[in-house]
Amino acid sequence: MIVRDCEEADIDPVTQIYNHYIKYTTITFEEVEINPTEMAVRIKNIQSLFPFLICEDKGVIVGYAYASKWQDRSAYRHTAEVTIYLHPDHLGKKFGQQLYAELFNQLQQKNVRVLLACIATPNPASAALHEKFGFKQVAEFKEVGYKFNQWLDVGYWSKSLSLNVEKS
Repeated sequence: MIVRDCEEADIDPVTQIYNHYIKYTTITFEEVEINPTEMAVRIKNIQSLFPFLICEDKGVIVGYAYASKWQDRSAYRHTAEVTIYLHPDHLGKKFGQQLYAELFNQLQQKNVRVLLACIATPNPASAALHEKFGFKQVAEFKEVGYKFNQWLDVGYWSKSLSLNVEKS
């Protein structure tokens, strides 16, 4: 298993993984599948600030994780929202743990202090993964999304990476 930066050749499998979650789950509130061109633009925008990592196993892309700006105001520059998606055939095989371990390491080196994860609830597998890394649920918003003819809740989980962030 290899965790590495996302490259142009990874865009199609990343798009396929994400479109599965759009089409079949409430894990993302996006409702219309995206094309590889749109995914490439999103990845490029993310990579301008934060890591976008791929997990590859025996030559197959099994998942990805990335960080993004939580809010646009400059005072939030030491806070990032983290996101992870795994191919549905590769859940429960510790790929998510490997992706997050590397992502969090890279974010700490970038002076990110607080990580936030927005999770559609209920999602016990995602909550368990985040809690394994020390995230705690800090908020819950009722019925803020509507997909597949149902109202959906989201929770926010938070984790502090370090106590001493350099001023910048």
